[in-house]
Amino acid sequence: MIISNGLVYGQDYTFGKADIAFEGSTITQIAPPGSLLGDGVDADGAYVLPGFVDIHTHGCMNSDFCDADPSGLEKMLSCYGKSGVTSVVPATMAYGEEVLTGIVKAALPYIDKYGFGAALRGINMEGPFLNVEKRGAQNAENIIAPDIGIFDRLYALSGGSIRLLDIAPETPGAMELIRHASRKCAVSIAHTSANYNTAIIAFDAGASHVTHLFNAMPPFYHREPGVIGAAADLAAYVEIISDGVHLHPSVVRASFKLFGVSRICLVSDSMRGAGMPNGEYDLGGQPVILKDGRANLKHGGAIAGSAMNLADCCRSAVDFGIPLEDAIRASSTNPAKAVGLDSKVGSLEVGKNADILIWNNDLSARAVFSGGERL
Repeated sequence: MIISNGLVYGQDYTFGKADIAFEGSTITQIAPPGSLLGDGVDADGAYVLPGFVDIHTHGCMNSDFCDADPSGLEKMLSCYGKSGVTSVVPATMAYGEEVLTGIVKAALPYIDKYGFGAALRGINMEGPFLNVEKRGAQNAENIIAPDIGIFDRLYALSGGSIRLLDIAPETPGAMELIRHASRKCAVSIAHTSANYNTAIIAFDAGASHVTHLFNAMPPFYHREPGVIGAAADLAAYVEIISDGVHLHPSVVRASFKLFGVSRICLVSDSMRGAGMPNGEYDLGGQPVILKDGRANLKHGGAIAGSAMNLADCCRSAVDFGIPLEDAIRASSTNPAKAVGLDSKVGSLEVGKNADILIWNNDLSARAVFSGGERL
């Protein structure tokens, strides 16, 4: 299969005219425009991008990863894939070990499998090792102190597919788990009241990531910069939800300036109401009201994830003033690197998976290929 005459997003994070060939699920050639012959798609000057990689999403189309329901998971993967998000690392919520065990078991048959839309690339274990004071939409009843035994059992059950573990570093036992788990997966500071010094110790212990920057953490203050200041100094990657609800557009622009494009991961944090009409849904067992693109807990009003997929978050970032090339990097290459998937996905390179998105010049989707299959 040939995709010809496109503006291909290259390894230097710029666009250049080129043709791409792939066989089966693998990219086999990237060549000058017009030089590859064969059946395929004429991109005719459209943008040719790596499929997007969402490392923090809970669900869409009235399905949630934590439902542990194969039919719902397949519905989610189809929805993600058609939007241009070809790889996902869906997130758990704060639940007990028994429920988390069921979630992992339900995910196992889908990990790294094509044929459903997006490919499920691993698991983001967002709960339960969080700080109840910064729980956001997490269920306080299920939040517990960090526990190495629970993590190890779930990690073993997943076959090493837990890609990201979220921890509030100020909680008892957190530093021990950070040192332990960071040898197996990326560790993210999340749902935390940690001050700057505690966050610095956590990064020194092995944390490398920050979950939904600015949300569920102390604010950035000039005499106590908190997690945000520590992340600016030491984090490898931080997540930004550019849905226009979680962060003001000015904060999105400021984050790219403070951290630099190489450290920003755009994520959706989408919940089951994404792609659905206004109404009542749930997240982590708690009722959520979705109204006009905004999801809030019915009781307490906390923001409860987003109603937007990652492709739309990328478009929103561009609307907010982020250069297109930077928004694409933050939606593909960076998240793939953050959780160790960059040998397979996140960029258009010979030998990598044929996860390819074609966008028209107005950023509308023209075609999506997942593992070489057109969706």
